[in-house]
Amino acid sequence: MSKVVVIGAGAAGMMAAIIAKRNKNEVLLFEKNEKAGKKIYITGKGRCNLTNACDTEDLFNNIMTNKNFCYSAFYTFTNFDTIDFFEKLGCKTKTERGGRVFPLSDKSSDVISALTRELNRLGVDIHYNTEVKDIICEDGHVKVVKLDKKEVKADKVIVATGGISYSSTGSTGDGYKFAKKIGHTVTKLTPSLVPFNIAGDECQSMQGLSLKNVELVLYKGDKTKKKNVLYKDFGEMLFTHFGVSGPLVLSASCHVKDTKDLKISIDLKPALTMDQLDKRILRDFNKNPNKAFKNSLDELLPKKMISVITKRSGIDLEKKINEITKEERKNLEYIIKNLEFDVTSLRGYNEAIITKGGVSVKEIDPSTMESRVIRGLYFAGEVLDIDAYTGGFNLQIAWSTGYLAGKTL
Repeated sequence: MSKVVVIGAGAAGMMAAIIAKRNKNEVLLFEKNEKAGKKIYITGKGRCNLTNACDTEDLFNNIMTNKNFCYSAFYTFTNFDTIDFFEKLGCKTKTERGGRVFPLSDKSSDVISALTRELNRLGVDIHYNTEVKDIICEDGHVKVVKLDKKEVKADKVIVATGGISYSSTGSTGDGYKFAKKIGHTVTKLTPSLVPFNIAGDECQSMQGLSLKNVELVLYKGDKTKKKNVLYKDFGEMLFTHFGVSGPLVLSASCHVKDTKDLKISIDLKPALTMDQLDKRILRDFNKNPNKAFKNSLDELLPKKMISVITKRSGIDLEKKINEITKEERKNLEYIIKNLEFDVTSLRGYNEAIITKGGVSVKEIDPSTMESRVIRGLYFAGEVLDIDAYTGGFNLQIAWSTGYLAGKTL
């Protein structure tokens, strides 16, 4: 039996502690917050999208960084194992659109309760309000975990401290500091799954407007050149007081390395070709040919968006519909299918769902999560340089890597 210290009672840490204890180890779990799972509590808008019910092979298509590293973790503890794990702990689940899996109750607190009940049932020694200050290693092996006023000897240490997104939940980058001091490489850190700040005040004028079934293209420079397109997909998005957010935007943010010359283009009518859109607009125009242009798009576009589109078109707002030229109409249609905005920056870590970057996986054994630098030291969850799209995939990374770290001790 080994003495195992787990640092961080988030998703990866609680999973690692449970599995290590089930494998008959002595397990101490240190959490600097007053309770476990603070970040789990706010995921999925408080509902906790705990995994995705896609084919296990499809998990890899939703991993942005170092997907191959996840092979052992995902096949040792699959997304279906995750569902079964929580069902057996009394947390019933349901699957929604896009394969997203939630607790049946729609309460993230039920996920946390299931985990903490199991930790307590197993007799894991949990210490809340306890911050780990340092990890001491000797002769290439982990030896001691330093707390505020004492030291704890350990045969194995699992670092599951999360990233630096949502720092109010306790994710303040402690794991990166430990890793660097010990000799690990930490790759560049940036906020990810995060909204965009947009130049100008047009987005603010559309604040609160949610769009469905639109196409978003993220690109640099000229989007007609394929190499400049960073991301393209259909889905939902939202205008805010600072710019844009919503699932499409958050997924697009995974592809941002810098915001120089960065733009987005929105196709408001992706189901229509330009010719089909032209026929649709002509049909609308012919209903009331004497109507002013500014009042002509009510049936085509959301009310909050009409003033933005009409101003961009350059058509006199008071001009009667029957006086609009073909050239003006074609320009209007181009704008509807290519509504472009300049991205000035990403929002900060406090609005980012995850941190991109982390402990380099080149220095981690993917079959065990053990450090290749220090024996007896393991990493799991967001502290690693692995990130994915929204939809339950980042939590699955946490469950799978946490499980593997706990299992292989």
